[in-house]
Amino acid sequence: MKKSTIWVLMIMMTITFSALILVQAKFLKATSEMAEKQFDEAVKRSMIQTANLLEENEALEYLAQTLDDNEYVQSESKSNNFVINGQKDTLKSNWKSSSSISPRIRLSTGHGKATIEETSKYLQQKFQSNFSRSKTILDQAVFRWLRENENKEISERVDFTDLNETLETYLKNNNVDLPFYYTIVDNRNKIIYQCNKTINTNLRPNTDIYVQELFPHEDSYRKAYMQVVFPTKQSFIYESLNLLLPSVGVIVFTFIIFVLTIVIIFRQKQLNNMKNDFVNNMTHEFKTPISTISLASQMLQDPGVGKNPDMMKHVTNVIRDETKRLSLQVEKVLQMSMFEKEKSTLKFTEIHINNLIKDIIGSFSLKVTSKGGKINSSLKAQSDIAYVDEIHFTNIIFNLMDNALKYSDKPLILNLETWNEKDNLLISVEDNGIGMKREDLKRIFDKFYRVSTGNLHNVKGFGLGLAYVKKMVTDHNGSIKVESEPGIGTKFTIIIPTLKKNNYE
Repeated sequence: MKKSTIWVLMIMMTITFSALILVQAKFLKATSEMAEKQFDEAVKRSMIQTANLLEENEALEYLAQTLDDNEYVQSESKSNNFVINGQKDTLKSNWKSSSSISPRIRLSTGHGKATIEETSKYLQQKFQSNFSRSKTILDQAVFRWLRENENKEISERVDFTDLNETLETYLKNNNVDLPFYYTIVDNRNKIIYQCNKTINTNLRPNTDIYVQELFPHEDSYRKAYMQVVFPTKQSFIYESLNLLLPSVGVIVFTFIIFVLTIVIIFRQKQLNNMKNDFVNNMTHEFKTPISTISLASQMLQDPGVGKNPDMMKHVTNVIRDETKRLSLQVEKVLQMSMFEKEKSTLKFTEIHINNLIKDIIGSFSLKVTSKGGKINSSLKAQSDIAYVDEIHFTNIIFNLMDNALKYSDKPLILNLETWNEKDNLLISVEDNGIGMKREDLKRIFDKFYRVSTGNLHNVKGFGLGLAYVKKMVTDHNGSIKVESEPGIGTKFTIIIPTLKKNNYE
């Protein structure tokens, strides 16, 4: 897959997910606002109903008190009850005795009216007169009630316990079953009454505190207001969105999968590019010795070469050297199979690391001195015995020294040092080469990765050396770290346990 195709796919998927997340966020916000609006309407409706009931009950209670205070009305009420009861008994007996007799209509003339029309007009006038008299009495009672209420404190007019029960009942009737607390304040916001809890001043006045005027139909200078707060309101709103949370989780999970997929695609693309570079390098590395051996074998077929011992020796040396070089390249390719194994098969033996490094320096010094370089050693480790695979551990040190020689743009100064820290043996390989950038340090131990050498074009390899070093150090129960500065040099430090700490099988 082309890199441009991957980028187009990533951009399209990013736009799609962004739009999906935006739509989901708007939907969640709209649902939350709708739930809060419904809650607010239910609370306000309950508070209005409570205030209206409070006002109506006070009026009815005053009228009942007014009627109870009138003794004449009470006595008349009792006599009327007696008469009415007697009439009821008479009506019952008459009904039983005359149940079989057909009803008859008779026009009463006790009021002096002989016709139905006159009787109807008379009764209407009587009703209007009684209504006017009753209305006058009620108006007078209401006037006295209003006049008396102007001088009453709100605490004298309201039973706060009943108010709490009434409000709770109306809230439940409107499907609001949440704990609440309320406060009664005057028009100056002075607290007249409050329940056990105090309203938090950090609440949002327009949304978290609900206010309702008590006795809203009165035109009084002693205004009182009821403030109601629901401490768990926000939790209730969030819980109403629980059904939408699975869809949000699915979107987030899908987005994570998308990101991981893109990362894997890029890594695979990068790995594929590195493998292609590896194949190109391998082809070049194999082609040179093969062509040289082929040319030398053709020279051996020349009879003149066979007659010249010096030429014969030169040609055979070339074939031997190029064959050895080819074998080394094949060995490096075979090392690739080791990366596929979780644990390499190593043959551990007790080795004096200081002596091993001295031998490596002795065999490698010729390469360094031939290019005007120098190797310095400071093998200070007192406890240098470690349980290692001699061949592979030799390759570790050799690869680090060989890299230092490859990536040097001036006469190489190579410093090797050993020392002890606690039960560990530390080995450092430091050079004065071209160094590495910080972004390269994070990837130098990856397979097939090769650091760009800028104008230095004579560096060859497969990008396996440091990956091999990292794996072998890990298989020796050790660790490796690197420090580097461009233009200054690079320092590798290997940390392995000494024999006292080893637990190899």
